[in-house]
Amino acid sequence: FDDIARLEAGEPLAYIIGSIPFLNATIHLDSKPLIPRVETEFLVEKVIAEISKSKKPTSELRVLDLCAGSGCIGVAIAKIFQDIKIDFIEIDKSHIETINKNCLENNINPDHYRIFQGNLFNISTNEGLPKYDYIVSNPPYIDPILNRAEVSVKKFEPALALYGGIKGLEIIQKIIEDSPVHLNINGQLWLEHEPEHTLEINKLSSPRFTATIYNDQYQLERFTKLVLQ
Repeated sequence: FDDIARLEAGEPLAYIIGSIPFLNATIHLDSKPLIPRVETEFLVEKVIAEISKSKKPTSELRVLDLCAGSGCIGVAIAKIFQDIKIDFIEIDKSHIETINKNCLENNINPDHYRIFQGNLFNISTNEGLPKYDYIVSNPPYIDPILNRAEVSVKKFEPALALYGGIKGLEIIQKIIEDSPVHLNINGQLWLEHEPEHTLEINKLSSPRFTATIYNDQYQLERFTKLVLQ
């Protein structure tokens, strides 16, 4: 009855259940991070396909799940490529234990992942970040003026994970500006974003990156792959 009352109050079902399936993984939501969406699953499937084509052995590849939230992106990748090295960076320290739980519950080798609390690439330890082959991020990108989020999302999900500042682009711009020093040459930065962001992301990424836009499963321009030149 308590659960029914929570549902009637508009709380998302995933928070009440406590977990949600995400590709091949079960993602726990103990700290109530952003609930993983099917669009992000679609993004991760594309990243997995790219990793599968890499000429480097997966044991030599490094992946960063930036703005990690629940860690769903990195966990799903690590379940496919069990010898790959995955780092997670999340600004909200309350989610750090949730990310670790999701790694352990999905049988990710503890020697193959690290979790950092930090604001984008500025982590809270003195441990330096390596160069990555893939940086994958579902950053906060909702435009507060457009404010498309559903009522239940605004009421129950973390605003820190939703809103991306002016036009929803402030965090995306910072990621594009700062990522070249954290990527290997020909390394890939994958971003989830609003369809309205496509042209601006193309401008922000030139000339350091070559950009490719992808539609989500609803045929909206939702993802950009940026390859460092």
